[in-house]
Amino acid sequence: MSGPIKQLALIDCNNFYVSCERVFRPDLSKQAIVVLSNNDGCVVSRSNEAKALGIKMGQPWFEVKNLAEEKNILALSSNYALYADMSNRVMRILTGYAPEHEIYSIDECFVDLTGQTKLRELSYAMRERVIGWTGIPVCVGIGPTKTLAKLANHIAKKHPRSKGVFNFNDLTTEQQQRILSRLPVNEVWGVGSRITARLAEYKIHTVQELREFHTPTLRKEFGVTLEKTQRELQGTSCIALEDIASPKQQIICSRSFGKNVTELHVLQDALSTFVATAAAKLRSQHSHAAMMQVFLMTNRFRQDLPQYHPSWVLPLPRPTDDSLELNRYAAWMAEQLWKPGYAYKKAGVMLCEITQANQRQGDLLSQEVETKHASLMGALDKLNQRYGRSTVKVSTQGMTGGWEMRQERKSPAYTTDWWNMPVV
Repeated sequence: MSGPIKQLALIDCNNFYVSCERVFRPDLSKQAIVVLSNNDGCVVSRSNEAKALGIKMGQPWFEVKNLAEEKNILALSSNYALYADMSNRVMRILTGYAPEHEIYSIDECFVDLTGQTKLRELSYAMRERVIGWTGIPVCVGIGPTKTLAKLANHIAKKHPRSKGVFNFNDLTTEQQQRILSRLPVNEVWGVGSRITARLAEYKIHTVQELREFHTPTLRKEFGVTLEKTQRELQGTSCIALEDIASPKQQIICSRSFGKNVTELHVLQDALSTFVATAAAKLRSQHSHAAMMQVFLMTNRFRQDLPQYHPSWVLPLPRPTDDSLELNRYAAWMAEQLWKPGYAYKKAGVMLCEITQANQRQGDLLSQEVETKHASLMGALDKLNQRYGRSTVKVSTQGMTGGWEMRQERKSPAYTTDWWNMPVV
């Protein structure tokens, strides 16, 4: 005898970055707005008004700049401190509705509502509480699997009659088939442009066609991942909720520079900042890294300039999470990779061969030093958590500047900086 139908809800914030900006600027409620990526490069969030004007997600800013001036579209730089804080507030509300939940991204959360009654009323209550307590609008999609909950959330956003809530489980079999036959296959979670093009070769254009396709052929031609997606569309759960995120097996920290960098010490300054961020993430999941990669890149879009894209993977003498030790290796590798005469546009570090800290082979000769360094890193993390990132940092971090990303249109950090608090 099978149990009750799973009621997995995906709660997704609408136009999240734009919505965060509007919380503190109610005068922008009807304004067409776009939020730009690092260095004000591409559009990463759009208000509905901007979407209606034809601005696409990921579109380079230089392509839409003239349209923005013509149509009075406000462009803002990404304000990551604000968005992270607002996300934490939203997630604290949502995770209070059920013990089983998964924070999937900065603006999405899965909640298992199985066994709860009056789901429609509960979903509207969630929406009202989030917007009442944070000002962020959300939509709720419910289905028996994560993939169908994602599709239900898409329907909740696109169809005004749903009023922001859509439960796939409430549909009859005929209604499910009819609505999935109208959805293009690229709306399915994990089906990108390349897979969409390949599916078209097999005459799979809609979600329903993918759902009904011959499973052995699908597995043979596309692999087990897409087979799992198909089973999810058929109502069989293959992707479980993760209460605790699995430790990352690779940690990458990189950034495009606000302007070209031509000096070694500036590159080392930037890498020192990236190492600090990566090492803090490593320690937060109680892990050590046994291998480190440093890479440099010139601007591939500037074919008038000489191109150079070096990288180096270095096995570490022993696994570590020590920012000081990792920073020394990064600075040394940058010195080996750097060549004069090139204008570097991006750099980064990657920590890999990651294992849990308690699984590392000990070293009798350096045990005392490692204990002191662990205490130092613990104190550094606590101070930065309490007083803000980079309150305490390595001496080489931020010594020169000149590489920081461009944020010419950034709004104040309303919720994380005393000096930027909104005044009423």
